[in-house]
Amino acid sequence: MPLEQAEEAIVPHEARLPLYQVSAVTEGTDAQAEVIVRLEDGDKTVTGRGSDTDTMVASARAYVSALSKLLARGARRKPETMLNAG
Repeated sequence: MPLEQAEEAIVPHEARLPLYQVSAVTEGTDAQAEVIVRLEDGDKTVTGRGSDTDTMVASARAYVSALSKLLARGARRKPETMLNAG
């Protein structure tokens, strides 16, 4: 299951993933990968970053970072969603 589908199964959302970028921060066998993702949902656009020696872990960190920002922006616009979070 691709990362985006796994994340959506945990936290349902309608966001699009227009950017997924991987780059090496360091060199060698223990190189750090940095992943940048951009999520768009309607008029909201957020960017998340993650880094790790494992590209999948870096990807998950970046996606969760962006999704958290997106959900936080949505909650600020709709305060009643915060009451139902628990």
